[in-house]
Order: sequence, then structure tokens, then C-alpha cells
Amino acid sequence: MTDATPKLAATAARRTRSFCLPRIFRNASLLIGATITATILLLAIFAPLVATHDLMQMDMPNRFSGPSSEHILGTDNFGRDLWSRLVHGARISLSIAVIAVLASAVIGTIVGLISGYFGGWVDLLLMRITDVFLGFPPLVLVLAVVAVMGPGLVNVAVSLIIVSWTEYARVVRSTTLSLREQNYVQAARALGASWPRILFREILPNSLGPIIVLASLGLGTAIIWESALSFLGFGLPPPAPTWGWSLSYGTRFIRDEPWMSIISGAAIMITVLGFNLLGDGLRDILDPRQQTRGKG
Repeated sequence: MTDATPKLAATAARRTRSFCLPRIFRNASLLIGATITATILLLAIFAPLVATHDLMQMDMPNRFSGPSSEHILGTDNFGRDLWSRLVHGARISLSIAVIAVLASAVIGTIVGLISGYFGGWVDLLLMRITDVFLGFPPLVLVLAVVAVMGPGLVNVAVSLIIVSWTEYARVVRSTTLSLREQNYVQAARALGASWPRILFREILPNSLGPIIVLASLGLGTAIIWESALSFLGFGLPPPAPTWGWSLSYGTRFIRDEPWMSIISGAAIMITVLGFNLLGDGLRDILDPRQQTRGKG
């Protein structure tokens, strides 16, 4: 029996790898979403290299020109290259989205872990605070925060954090409530492990699946919120090439020069679609119920 144990473990590991890898490559949603998001991320990271013109360079004789060899997507009303402004706008939108999602995930995860693990009055207090934030309409809360703090990258990110952390707190709390009764958690508690060690070494690693899926979906939601704020004039002030502001400003010329709004709107749609497909694919891969259903 002792000699057979390593062989059985190796066989089980090979079966697990052979089961997971085909699931990843058979998941069209995951592959398409990962391809779109990776492309957008690379364009944002290497925006100065990918851009064909200076961000603020004006070419008034060629204003409102259509796509050409010199200007891939044409120019705006000041003759500025729309492709260059589009890739720089991707950097701004993704920066705000990543900051907001990471901070929201950290805050919400800590609140959810503490609330679910301790229960009692701690759970009651933290969840009532969460309910207060959930009681405000998200759009009203975001607009109020930005109106008080003023426009700017950090202020927009803070407003998105305030309306987003509650989702992570709720999900992590429900996961912690089920995990805290598991045998390995009870064993760690019996061995005298401190509560921070139990939370971050035993419970958190087993809660990462829902957090990752929620974060991937949250990136698309954050981009929509940032674009909406810029569209309404509460985002980064011009001449920052945000997608929402470009979409809003392009509506002034929508009848004669529609591509200004179409390009910005298409960029927002494709990026959000990519993150949503990525989140759906990760959910199918990381959700044990989906795995069991697929195996059956």
C-alpha cells in the first residue's frame, strides 16, 4: 500500500491536468475574452509606441478627415489623430478600472472574511454598514462623490471603490460562512493557529475563485462607470482623451461626422465584452458545480 500511494497520487495529478487543460481550450468564452483583453492591455501599455501621432498634435487642414494611410481612424474637429487618442484613452480607462477593482477587492475581501468568520455582533455591524452603502443608488452615489472631490483620475477611482467594495464583501462573507466549518479550518483552530493565519492561509485561498470571477467582471463595469462619468462631464477634464469624453464630444458632430462617436463607443463595447467573456469563462472553469455538470 505504501509503494502504491505515490503512483496513485501521480495518476490523480495527471488526470486532473488532462481534465483542466482541455476545459480551458474548449471554453470559447474564455479564449475570446482573454484574447480581447490581452490585446487591449497591450495597446494601453505600449500606447506611446503604438500611437502614430502626438496626442495633442493638430492638423487643421485635415480636420474631420476619414481613415487614410496617414490617419488610420481619421481625425477629430481639431485635426488630432483619433487612433493615437484612442490608445491613450485605453490607458486612462484601464488604469482607473484596475485601481478601482484592486482596491475594492482588497477592502471587500477583508470585510467579508472578518464578518463571516467571527459572526455575531461583528457580522451584524459590518453587514449593516454594507447595507447602508447598498441603499444608495450607485449612480447617485458616484456623482455625489465626484462632485464633492472634483474630477481627476484618483477621485474617479475612489468613487468607483465606494460603490464596488460591497459586492466583494457579500460574496466573500457567504463563502467564509461555509468554509469556517470545514475540517481543515477546525484543525487549524485546534492547533492554536491565530485568526489572521486561519483567514489568510486557510480560508482566503479557497475563496479566490469567486473573487477572481467578480474582479474580471468588475473591470468591465468600472470601464462603463468611468466612461459614463466622462460622458456627463464628471471624469477627467479635457484634453484628456478619455473614451467617455470623446463619445460625448463626438455627439456634437454625429450627423455629419459620426465616426468620432462610433470609434469611442466601439472601443468601450469591445473592451467590456472582452472582460465579460473572460469572467464567464473563468466562472465555468473555477466553479465546481460547472465542472461537475460538464463532466456528467
